[in-house]
Amino acid sequence: MLKIDCTDRHFSEIGELIRHTQEKSIEIDNAQGHRYIASGVGGKDIVIYGTPGNALGAYLDGSKITVYGNAQDAVGDTMDEGLIVVHGNSGDATGYSMRGGKIFIKGNAGYRAGIHMKAYKDKFPVLVIGGKAGSFLGEYQAGGIIIVLGIGSDSQTNVGFFTGNGMYGGKIILRGDRLPDLPEQISAREATADDIKEIRTYVEEYCSYFGAEIGDIMKNKFFVITPNTANPYKQLYTSV
Repeated sequence: MLKIDCTDRHFSEIGELIRHTQEKSIEIDNAQGHRYIASGVGGKDIVIYGTPGNALGAYLDGSKITVYGNAQDAVGDTMDEGLIVVHGNSGDATGYSMRGGKIFIKGNAGYRAGIHMKAYKDKFPVLVIGGKAGSFLGEYQAGGIIIVLGIGSDSQTNVGFFTGNGMYGGKIILRGDRLPDLPEQISAREATADDIKEIRTYVEEYCSYFGAEIGDIMKNKFFVITPNTANPYKQLYTSV
């Protein structure tokens, strides 16, 4: 195992150590806002203690990252495959433009989580947020699935404003008592039995990482949000 102490190290040095080591297991201690950790890295099992900085796991190519702490903005930016598990909260743009792999956040996520998520062929991105999500959740989403569980939240909807704004693919799952106000170009319904079966799979995985009780989570109501048009901005164009 390679052990890296971030104290007094520049983020670029940490990146070089990760990229060039032959070790498959890496432990990173005292992360304090160091950016781009594991950017583009495949085939590694990385455990981080502290608070990694922006773009943790950006362009991730098959590695597993576990963070014991919070994470800053753009976790999993454009990740292709792999797994990121954060035992805390994450900042804005979690899962930005991710096109494969899975991200599990134990707590809350900031604004624009899941923006520009997309799926293609066997690539299917998954973002599960255990707490609340900020405004513009799933903005311009084109594929994959986003699940917001609202665990520990006192809100009825567990999301901010403009959920699904510009969405034209994929789906968003919200656990809560009622739906938030939603843009016109998306549809929402209560989860069916088939939906619940799919949701349960991801919730079970969430519980395996964070020790939550699946029975307590699944007894609540879930809503499914999907786009009702493939072109949410068609009103902006002139037809001839």
